[in-house]
Amino acid sequence: MNNIVILISGSGSNMAAIARAAQKEAWQDKFGARVAAVFSNQADAPGLALAQRLGIANATLSHRDFASREAFDAALMARIDAHAPQLVVLAGFMRILSPAFVRHYAGRLINIHPSLLPAFTGLNTHQRALDAGCGVAGATVHQVTAELDHGAILAQAVVPVLPGDSADTLAARVLTQEHLIFPRAVREFFEGQGWGRDQCA
Repeated sequence: MNNIVILISGSGSNMAAIARAAQKEAWQDKFGARVAAVFSNQADAPGLALAQRLGIANATLSHRDFASREAFDAALMARIDAHAPQLVVLAGFMRILSPAFVRHYAGRLINIHPSLLPAFTGLNTHQRALDAGCGVAGATVHQVTAELDHGAILAQAVVPVLPGDSADTLAARVLTQEHLIFPRAVREFFEGQGWGRDQCA
């Protein structure tokens, strides 16, 4: 079985988009792929209840229970590896991962970032795009490396920045595209077609 493990910290909407695409597109029949588990570092993450409703095993592992980032990551790796994942997906997981974690899942660890990388790495991407006067914004699926938001780009989607946009309205427009490109990038991994840049306006 080609197991997918998804890490979240919040609403889990991208996790749900992937899980629903897997069900709708019969990934298990086509690729032997399924979302096996969802983990969150936040016990109150709404995405945990969403995973439960979708019938996906889920659990919390709080980083606050560990003395160091490395100790938390080691414990998280043990939880993840219990599911023998082919792919580990960061879907709104708000933790910077240790180099050991990234090395352990090299080539099978992906993230989605709410900007058109390499622009606006890090946080507050939508407000920064507005402050810079950008005419477009978007989202990027990328491989995870030790350098934050700098891994190889796997997919991108572009949305217009509209007059009167706030960070919230722009974020909502970008999120609709995240829900399209993230499942597609995961599916392409299992289709064996390889990953490349895929930009759509």
